[in-house]
This record gives sequence, C-alpha cells and structure tokens, in this order.
Amino acid sequence: MPMRRSALALCLLSLSALTGSAGAQNKPAEAKKELQEVQRDLKSADSRKSELDAQAETLEKELADLRARAIDAAAKQREQSDELARLETALEGLNRDETERLDRIETHRAALADLLGALQRLSRLPPEAMIASPQPPADTLKSALLLRAAVPELKERADALAAELKDLSSLREKLAAQRTKTEKAAASLAVRQKDLAALVARREEVSKTTDAERAQLTRQVATLAGRASDLKDLLEKLEAERQAAIARQKKEEAARRAAAEAAREKRARDQVAGLKRAPTPPQLGGMVAPVGGEVVIRYGQTDDVGAVSRGLTYRGRASAAVVAPADGAVMFAGPFKGYGLLLILEHANGYHSLLSGLGRIDAQVGQRVLGGEPVGVMSGSGTPTLYFELRRGGQPINPARGLAASDGKGQG
Repeated sequence: MPMRRSALALCLLSLSALTGSAGAQNKPAEAKKELQEVQRDLKSADSRKSELDAQAETLEKELADLRARAIDAAAKQREQSDELARLETALEGLNRDETERLDRIETHRAALADLLGALQRLSRLPPEAMIASPQPPADTLKSALLLRAAVPELKERADALAAELKDLSSLREKLAAQRTKTEKAAASLAVRQKDLAALVARREEVSKTTDAERAQLTRQVATLAGRASDLKDLLEKLEAERQAAIARQKKEEAARRAAAEAAREKRARDQVAGLKRAPTPPQLGGMVAPVGGEVVIRYGQTDDVGAVSRGLTYRGRASAAVVAPADGAVMFAGPFKGYGLLLILEHANGYHSLLSGLGRIDAQVGQRVLGGEPVGVMSGSGTPTLYFELRRGGQPINPARGLAASDGKGQG
C-alpha cells in the first residue's frame, strides 16, 4: 500500500507540474518495468496453462474411459454376485437333499435289519422243532404266513435301499460339481472386486491430479492478472476498464468450464455406450438400483424399530460395489450421526438421493458421477445392508417410482 500511495501521488504531481526531481521521474519507469515483468510472468503462466489444458484433455479422456470401465466392471461384478448367490442357494438345496436321503437310507437300513433279524431267528428252527413246538397250530400257521409275506417285502426294501444309494451317489456327484462351480464363481467375484477397486483408485488419482494442478495454476494466473491490472490503473487504464475486463474473463472462464464439463460428461457417456455391457442391472423407474441384492424393507413398510420406512433397504453381499442410481453431483460424503457413512447425490429437477450404511465411500464432494458409476462399497464382513432414500424438495418419495422428467410435483 505505501508503494501504491507514493505512485499515485507521483502521478498527481506529474499532472500538475512540468518539472520534478530525478528520483520522482524514475518512479513511473520503475512501475512500468514492474508491469512488464508481471506481463512476462503472466504470458509464461498463460503458456503453461495452455500446456496443462492439453494435458488435462488427455487426462480427461483417460478419466472418461476409466469411468466407463468402472461402470461396466460394477455391472459385471453385480451379475457375478447374483450368480454366486444362485449357486449358493442351489448348493444349500443339494445339501438339504443329501441330508434327507441319508435319513431315508438309515430308515430303510433299520427296517431291513429288523426284518433280517426276524428271518434269521425263524431260519434257526427246523421243521421238526416247529411241529414239536408246544405253540398252537394256528400260531404256527400264522408264523409261516408271515415268513412267506416277509420275503417279497424284504426284496422290495432291498431294492428301495439300492435305488436310494444310487440316487445318493448321483446327488453327491452333483454336489461336488456345484461346490466347484461355487468356488470358481467366488474366486471370479474376488478378482472382479479387486479390478474394480483398482479402476476406482486410478480414476480418483487422475481426477485429483487434473483438478489440483489446474486449480493451483488458475489461482496463480488470477494473482498475476490482478497485479498487472493494479499497475495498469496507475499508468494506463481506468478502474472501470479493469473491472470490465475481469468480468469478461470470469464470464468466459465460466462458459469454458461449463463447456468442458459438458464435453467430459458426453465423452464418459459415449465411452459407456461403446462398451460391451453386462446385462442391465435392476431398474427403479429409470434409475439403477444402487446395489445388487434383496430389498428387505420397502418404502412405507415398518422397519425393525417400528418406524415407517421412507426408502428402500437392501441386503447385499460383503464388499459389493455401490453405484450412483442416476447422473448427479456429490453434495456430501462422510460419516453422519445415526447414518454411518452417508453419501448424498444431487440430481436434476430438484431430486436428491441418500445412501447410508456404506463400508467405504469412493467419491468426493463436488464430483460428477454417471448413473451406474461406482461410488463406494458395502461393508467387507457379514451380510451388510444399504439404505436408499430418494427426496424431492426435501421430502422423501417412493424410490420405486424413479425420477420424473419434468419439473412437476414429486411422486408420493
């Protein structure tokens, strides 16, 4: 500020007098020299900014590709997770079937053992002994009839036991094959989860590199531009011109950023459309279900504590990917009292979606995401649940009805 006041005083004195000291005459020259230095720095910064813009363009293409691949990987991971769940259910059914068959075989064996024991006891009695037996003739006749009837039943039971044993052998072969398929599916799912985590990490790395360096350079350019404009005020231009120039620059920068953001989103969508996609995940009125799994509490139902649910509660698989239900921007990402890790996304037409109960969040505040793009993962242990709530104008609405295309009232 002392330099600004002395330079301003010098300009006023130079306008009121034709002569002055040699030191006073040098002040405008020093200011002009400083202006030239600032202008050189500004030109150098502009050149560097152009280089960074080119680098950013390359990084943004890579980022669009990463986002598209992450969406595809999340969809395929969900598909494999569902397949693994089906295999596990089938395996449980086969295990129950095996247990039931073993119980039936044991019952047949016990009955055969009793029948064979009775036949062995009868076979030890010779005919002479049976004739000489003190038992009444009617009882002897009854025993003979029972013996004759027992032989066909014995054969029938033996045949049934043989059939059960054969079925059990076949069942155990199916069970072994099912266990093998289940183990392979689990291993494949683990690989998918690892690949998806690597894609998300690389996406965040690229995004941070681009945003951090360009933000730093933008601040540097703004500082240099401000210094240059202040000096020009003293030597060449009026304050009004400087304000107008800054306003124009801000407007152009805002338009450029908006165009760049739109182009980035378009590239990402084009990349997603160009990939060979997995089967489309479950839909909710045009939205993507945030996680694969069963909906255990629906909108309007009573939850475990007796409260009316204002969203959907999913029971998912441990470490399953959680995706954005629709295009939007991250408004909040982090822990929040009573909700655990909470993610809030802002969508078009005044909609917001809330996802709580995540094991990890892979998105940052201000980040744009596409529908189906991974934004986090479920807890890595047990059978975790995810709560999904959709709001419009701050009021919860039924997520199953999805997003309305117009600006009309939200659904109930």
